Amino acid sequence: MATATHVRIAILGAGFGGIGAAIRLRQQGYDDFVILDRGDDVGGTWRDNTYPGCACDVPSHMYSFSFRPNPEWSRSFSPQPEIWEYLRRCVDEHGLERHLRLRHEVSSASWDGQWVVETSGGTYRCDVLIVAAGPLTEPALPKLPGLETFAGEVFHSARWNHGYDLRGRQVAVVGTGASAIQFVPEIAPVVERMHVFQRTPPWVLSRVDRPISRLERRLFRAVPPAQRLIRTAIYWAREAQGTGFLYPVVMRFGQGMARRHLRKSIADPALRAKLTPAYTMGCKRVLLSNTYYPALTRDNVELVTDAITEVRPDAVVTADGTARPVDTIIFGTGFHVTDAPVAQLIRGRGGRTLAETWGGSMRAYLGTTVTGFPNLFILLGPNTGLGHNSVVFMIEAQLNHILKALRHLDRHGISAIEPTPQAQQAFVSTVDRKMTGTVWLRGGCRSWYLDTNGRNSTIWPGYSWTFRMRTRRFDPADYQAVTS
Repeated sequence: MATATHVRIAILGAGFGGIGAAIRLRQQGYDDFVILDRGDDVGGTWRDNTYPGCACDVPSHMYSFSFRPNPEWSRSFSPQPEIWEYLRRCVDEHGLERHLRLRHEVSSASWDGQWVVETSGGTYRCDVLIVAAGPLTEPALPKLPGLETFAGEVFHSARWNHGYDLRGRQVAVVGTGASAIQFVPEIAPVVERMHVFQRTPPWVLSRVDRPISRLERRLFRAVPPAQRLIRTAIYWAREAQGTGFLYPVVMRFGQGMARRHLRKSIADPALRAKLTPAYTMGCKRVLLSNTYYPALTRDNVELVTDAITEVRPDAVVTADGTARPVDTIIFGTGFHVTDAPVAQLIRGRGGRTLAETWGGSMRAYLGTTVTGFPNLFILLGPNTGLGHNSVVFMIEAQLNHILKALRHLDRHGISAIEPTPQAQQAFVSTVDRKMTGTVWLRGGCRSWYLDTNGRNSTIWPGYSWTFRMRTRRFDPADYQAVTS
């Protein structure tokens, strides 16, 4: 058996969460750690999602670390290549290269008094395990009858095949979520024919995007407080938008804006009817685009609302019996969020995996720590997602809490802690109670926010500043020491 490498802390994932954790650890004097990632570069979601038109739907100035602002954003909503490059610069500027272990795919992480992490690049033993795999990591593919018989090209938007020429192709796009509404307008002018298969229409608002001028960027470089001021204004404006998610009646104002955007973009009343949601805005993810609706009006694009019943070697068949000839299928069907595969790899005290412990519903104290899993910290864990603001803000709030936990361990000579069952249950009960009246449960839809038990185990049912307040203090009474 190969000798294990000993480190104090192992971080799983080199995306926003993993890089943010590494920077904050170094800032606080922790240097004995590694960042394990299966990829050949850093970036996580922003490394893997390279589909045409990929961009962020959170304003650029909010989609960066508060401790490392980026004065070089070219647009108010930054495109994928710029976000990826930003994360690479963070690695370079903070000297994280020597901590990186790329092409190290994790196969298991088990607790035996320490964490034993098995990877494709070797075994690591560590005292603390920070899981930063991210919720938008593993593509989800629908189980379509006959898909395995399809003779053409098939790929998911998160695994875009850039070597495949779409010119002149007959393309089926399955899904109309955040990725699809970005790549559909980009490839529609290139393909010969496109069929967009829609299960449920999304609410779409206009994307208020503009270039950030050279003068503005020069100002941000010379006067950093100017950019911080803008970031603060954007933050509170986005927080105000969160009110509609917590009190669905407020969403009627947003729905009015979205309906006007739809009427302005789609003249055909029949097509407009197909694109009008029958649920309250916010129940599913709210999308931003100025180009998606116009793309659907092209002569070579068809919106299909009948369910797919079969895939043949050269066609997609819908419930009305229509077989549409295609030679390419592109899935824009999202990710395994509530059933993240990483939960099947992590075993705590007693040998049970996170997935087994959760039983279909993710639960964690402050969305970060889990009873039965000592010294395990999950970034963007259960109920830490947002529908209105930047998850980078949530990551930073969690990191502040993790650092306080580490200082508690060091100060008191404790080897390991985990939340008490009472603290975890009290937190989860509070989350579920606050979730009751929100749009995610009362909006009349079934979304990827809900797990197999019908529980919203992904979204924080409040303003992001309230999460920051909950995590800013480390209360030893909520944790118990673990000796083995």
